[in-house]
Amino acid sequence: MRILSITAQKPNSTGSGVYLTALVKEYAMDGHEQAVVAGVYEEDEVELPEGVSFYPVYFNSETLPFPIAGMSDEMPYKSTRYCDMTHEMAEQFRKAFLEAIERAVEELKPDLILCHHLYLLTAIVRERFPGHRIYGFCHNTDLRQMRKTELEREYIRGQIQALDRVFVPQRAQEEGVKEIYGVSPEKIARLGMGYNSDIFRPEDKRPKDEVTRLIFAGKIAEKKGVMSLLRSLSIVGELAGEEIPRDSLKLSLAGSTGNEEEYKAIQELAKDCPYEVTFLGRLSQAELAACYNESDIFVLPSFFEGIPLVAIEALSCGDRVVMTDLPGVREWLGSVAEGADVIYVPLPEMRNTDEPVEEALPDFERRLAEALLMSIRQRHTRPADVSGISWKKIAAAAIRG
Repeated sequence: MRILSITAQKPNSTGSGVYLTALVKEYAMDGHEQAVVAGVYEEDEVELPEGVSFYPVYFNSETLPFPIAGMSDEMPYKSTRYCDMTHEMAEQFRKAFLEAIERAVEELKPDLILCHHLYLLTAIVRERFPGHRIYGFCHNTDLRQMRKTELEREYIRGQIQALDRVFVPQRAQEEGVKEIYGVSPEKIARLGMGYNSDIFRPEDKRPKDEVTRLIFAGKIAEKKGVMSLLRSLSIVGELAGEEIPRDSLKLSLAGSTGNEEEYKAIQELAKDCPYEVTFLGRLSQAELAACYNESDIFVLPSFFEGIPLVAIEALSCGDRVVMTDLPGVREWLGSVAEGADVIYVPLPEMRNTDEPVEEALPDFERRLAEALLMSIRQRHTRPADVSGISWKKIAAAAIRG
């Protein structure tokens, strides 16, 4: 089969980029002929399997004179928010991507087009190629954009309805796709999420000492709950007293940020934390797996996610998990990793999908601290069986439609 994969963002960054690249790798191993169209910067190095044709669309260029359009308001690289995109910028976006996609379609002659994010670019592709079989992947941030941003909303909604198939991670996104886009239920299929079991696996590298090591992985941003996590550690110190000395608890933050001002504020909070905080920067998957294997507890206090792949990766490396009770995640995780060592923390009151009400944060941070303390006191981790989660299964289901 000839498969064309399309994304408006970098294919090797963020959860949706990992998803796209994982599918491309699976299809390459199965011998499918492929091409990828993606938004990048000229200096980016894109890693795709040998034989996969790449059609880059360059942002910050003469044809696209602005940063990459990001599905999240806070991307791990310099980006443009869709809510700030003008009509002129949208037309430049449309023209630049169609030029690359038309060339890819002409040269590859795809049997199937896979578009990531149910948003502007997928709508453009659906409209331009009415005779092609086109499947769209929901990554949750697209639902958020449709709720928050007025940019060509009705145009996007109409074109997404016309897709041949729509894939969602789990039930919560399925309900969102039906509500927001009006997609027929028979067109929607739940695919879940995969992980790389060759990289993320237990290695028994945890130091034999009395230190409990916490790790967070993701964008270092307020909406990922990083500020609340740092404030919650002060509460842990108050609740635990002498039970947890300053040198017996450490936190590592893995990831980068696209908002330097916010990053500096987070660094200042870290200085006031009663326990050691280390900023690891952006890590490769192998480096992140090594850090999970040296840690005891993975913490994800995020206010908004689809299916958090990082939690699966941490569980597969033998970590306990403390995370916010995100819509649909407890149900999905319970179905694929029954009995996994996870403590869920109720979200604070929210506005605009991913923005916590400020007055609700102190109570949330205390709940987070209590959950962390419970996990710290547990000391030992119940092994999680995540063997049923596979990119191979997802890739096969996606092309079956």
